[in-house]
Amino acid sequence: MLRTQTSLSTWSQERSMKWLVLLGLVAFSECIVKIPLRRVKTVRKTLSGKNMLNNFLKEHAYRLSQISFHGSNLTIHPLRNIMDKLYVGNITIGTPPQEFQVIFDTGSSDLWVSSVFCKSPTCSTHIRFRHRQSSTFRLANKTFGIMYGSGRMKGVVVHDTVRIGDLVSTDQPFGLSVTESGFEGIPFDGVLGLNYPKLSFSGAIPIFDNLKNQGAISEPVFAFYLSKDKWEGSVVMFGGVDHRYYKGELNWVPLIQAGDWSVHMDRISMKRKVIACFGGCEAVVDTGTSLIEGPRRLVNNIQKLIGATPWGSEHYVSCFAVNTLPSIIFTINGINYPVPARDYILKDSRGHCYTTFKENRVSPSRETWILGDVFLRRYFSVFDRGNDRIGLARAV
Repeated sequence: MLRTQTSLSTWSQERSMKWLVLLGLVAFSECIVKIPLRRVKTVRKTLSGKNMLNNFLKEHAYRLSQISFHGSNLTIHPLRNIMDKLYVGNITIGTPPQEFQVIFDTGSSDLWVSSVFCKSPTCSTHIRFRHRQSSTFRLANKTFGIMYGSGRMKGVVVHDTVRIGDLVSTDQPFGLSVTESGFEGIPFDGVLGLNYPKLSFSGAIPIFDNLKNQGAISEPVFAFYLSKDKWEGSVVMFGGVDHRYYKGELNWVPLIQAGDWSVHMDRISMKRKVIACFGGCEAVVDTGTSLIEGPRRLVNNIQKLIGATPWGSEHYVSCFAVNTLPSIIFTINGINYPVPARDYILKDSRGHCYTTFKENRVSPSRETWILGDVFLRRYFSVFDRGNDRIGLARAV
């Protein structure tokens, strides 16, 4: 979902009177840190209605008070699964701190949350940053915009203190949204991008880079464990790797080039036959994307091979097929990463089973696949900025 597109690169250069008025209003007015992640439903799967979502959120309040454990130099926050696809965790911004629930996204580089100036319907369901209540708030005279795979935002760049667990970044640049669209039905307040600085739309230094530069983390590494449990278990850890979250050895894969979490994939196969990525292709490891996405023609071929029937925007199979369909194998740097049918087929709110392969709406010049949460729930992932590589191992 959160793989960014580049079509708004010139938007930040536009300065209308509306923005000038808005900016005027703003002007006046050695450790591993683990962060809990909560799984939430994607916008295309909101239980077929907002009332169901609202009732769920009322029954399962998702803003928990922080509980920290300091044994073995670890800071661990409580976890909760809101619904089913995206993974979010809490951060705080400002002095005194205001809490927000954000998506930790390796597919983008910017940190942003909703602002009190945002009047879009989507913003009314988000916690909005109240800049007047923060004594450390500072405005930057810049606007920007981001287009994601399933939504977009426009906003202003500001500075304030941001905390991720025990990690503190002072005077951190981030975005405050003024308009948002496409995020309806998703209970999150913003995005925390973990990709490289060159992909930042706001031009701001990403928070991970600031933490690294300030010496707040011992190693320039972060890692994800995305639990398959209904309620608990998912974490993102900064500054190192907790080996209890995976089996065997980490397999290290060099990036195609420093600056993006993309690696070379050898092939995609099923029952010993190559079904996609013939002769090699590119794979983006993206924690902000729920599914496995690829070129339309190849995705449609996979749907046919597993006997999926299109219905609306989804492809469905018999739920009994989960026990008989073969694994689909992603071969990366000579290592096979099988994803069994029980992982690539999910059940919707009506009890129907659908496949998790989806057409990638962005059409790059070469064949590219996005390995989202479906893949990452099965494989523990380490993002090593110091060596420009990704580590993968079977998750526990």
